[in-house]
Amino acid sequence: MPTTARRAAVLVLGLVAALLVAPTPAQAHGVAMAPGSRTYLCYVDGLRSNGQIIPTNPACADAVAQGGQQPLYDWFGVLRSDANGRTTGFIPDGQICGAGTTKYAAYNAARTDWPTTHLTAGSTIQLRYSNWAAHPGTFHVYITKNGWNPTTPLAWGDLESFWSSTDPPQSGPAGGLNYYYFNTTLPAGKSGRHILYVQWVRSDSQENFFSCSDVVFDGGNGEVTGIGGTGNPSPSASVSSSPSPRPSVSTSPSPSRSPSASASPSGGTGTGGCTATWNIVPSSWAGHFQAEVTVKNNGTGTLNGWTVRWTYQNGQGFEGSPWNGTVVSQPPNVAVKNVDWNRVLGPGASTSFGFNATGTAPATAPALTCTSP
Repeated sequence: MPTTARRAAVLVLGLVAALLVAPTPAQAHGVAMAPGSRTYLCYVDGLRSNGQIIPTNPACADAVAQGGQQPLYDWFGVLRSDANGRTTGFIPDGQICGAGTTKYAAYNAARTDWPTTHLTAGSTIQLRYSNWAAHPGTFHVYITKNGWNPTTPLAWGDLESFWSSTDPPQSGPAGGLNYYYFNTTLPAGKSGRHILYVQWVRSDSQENFFSCSDVVFDGGNGEVTGIGGTGNPSPSASVSSSPSPRPSVSTSPSPSRSPSASASPSGGTGTGGCTATWNIVPSSWAGHFQAEVTVKNNGTGTLNGWTVRWTYQNGQGFEGSPWNGTVVSQPPNVAVKNVDWNRVLGPGASTSFGFNATGTAPATAPALTCTSP
């Protein structure tokens, strides 16, 4: 099992600089962010503080060597303007992940070392799909069939449909790292490596968007491995049953705000076997910030519920509701408890919740206490 601590925010500290120096992105349009698509996670893996995209993941590195950096600057642009809902026979087998285009052809490679999201069969996850440009339409979600071989090129016959959502809500305005979100119950009886495939069919034009996300069913809760050269997981995927107002790795707030790429304080304490650790997401902007709190069971017994408490000193407050946690006491004396899906933590297991906040991010992490009933 991969570690469940979520630290991928450190992998995107350079996004602000990248937005200033990167080539102009295409005006299109969306791809899966949770579970993360190949182009999105390779972008996260490769982005450097000077705006260059130099992946450490071997599959991502080979894709850049083959097709250059531009497909990852345009990580949200895997589309066909003439698709009109067509699947089999329209995009050839073996070219499905790249939408049958030359630009994204490198992302069709059949290999097992792409960045991977760890999931649990039969669980409910929150699927997030970039709304870089917003359109009405339906998201059709597929998964590879049992027995599929990940070292063979993906074919339409390898996929089975299991979910769809029409015009789901959005976390914020189009652009940046906002997204559509909807809850999806994964098929039961899955194990090992698979591809989760999404086709977004616009209802106002023939343009469709396509997305391949590499996943493994191993009891995971949305952790991502294979990025950053360390195997550290990313909060790109969320198994939350409640929507979040902004993405967990929020590296691009709306254009009217001024982001900051300063390093974030972190820290945490606990009681008994329950500990909590605080991190500020580096993309916080003037008058607002985003934080993530990781809760871990360091004891030998199972935690059946948890609550994290802290006190603000300078008038900070919540901006909307947290994701993956429930507020039971408002600022300044804050208390956030588990939601249903992350209530039980076995020995060594961890989970996290996040939130947007008003005010200035604390220069020093608050003293957190974590308790379990």
